[in-house]
Amino acid sequence: MLHMKKHFLVIAFLVLTSALKAQTINYSPAYFGPNACPVWEFTDATIPEYTYVSFSENFFFGFGDNTFSSKLTLEIPLLSERISMKFWVPVMEHFILTEEVSAERNMNGVLTGGADGDICIQTRIRLFKEKKIMPNVILNSTLRTASGTNAVKRRYYDMPGYYFDAEFGKSIHTKSKLVKEIRGAVDLGFVCWESPYNEQNDAPMYGGKIILSNKLMDFENALAGYRGWMNNGDDPLVYSSKLVFKAKQMHYYLMYQYGIRDFPYHHIQVGFSLILPEATPKNFNLK
Repeated sequence: MLHMKKHFLVIAFLVLTSALKAQTINYSPAYFGPNACPVWEFTDATIPEYTYVSFSENFFFGFGDNTFSSKLTLEIPLLSERISMKFWVPVMEHFILTEEVSAERNMNGVLTGGADGDICIQTRIRLFKEKKIMPNVILNSTLRTASGTNAVKRRYYDMPGYYFDAEFGKSIHTKSKLVKEIRGAVDLGFVCWESPYNEQNDAPMYGGKIILSNKLMDFENALAGYRGWMNNGDDPLVYSSKLVFKAKQMHYYLMYQYGIRDFPYHHIQVGFSLILPEATPKNFNLK
């Protein structure tokens, strides 16, 4: 009987030690890789007319976590400019950490490695069409799966999450050739993600952007973030500036993003979007 009690005490001690160690891990954007739970980019509050596929290379650096990853995005309008399905996933991620960041994230000395990301699935519905006074209003419902790898190296949470948001967009058209359109967009919603401690972090999300456009180019500046309730690095705020160069069926883009708070990264993104009219469901492609 005494022997069994000793075994029980040893097991209980190991479980308690493991639990205490796990509790030092903050499931928040400040303590994980940049693709784990970022401030997601929102659109100009429009749904595209045609299917498009986008590919980008992403470089995160400057605060002790240098991460390189690719990103694939696909959006398919089921009803042109009204309803669409959107998918995206970071892939081929590789990271290099400083010893200080590794220790801060409780990674037992791990300084380098790789991972593949969470698949995100989004349904987009236009609730109201832009008119003289009324803005375009888009409702988004997004599921972040737990498909990401290497949670033990703090790259992805290995927990599902989701967010709901509404985008509001309105344009002003000018007679200038340099800036033919000025568009403002606002994003409001909330994001939720699970943690291993049977807790759910619920965070209001917000954002705003201004886009200056002509026939050849879009110049976009945005400020966005969300605010969790756990106060463990879950209050990210980022600023981004993006240039889009427009050809007939190909757009090229370059973005710089700076993490103002709880997102310790500079982010440079270079990519292109290929517009695919032939891949748009024709039975539903109605104006």
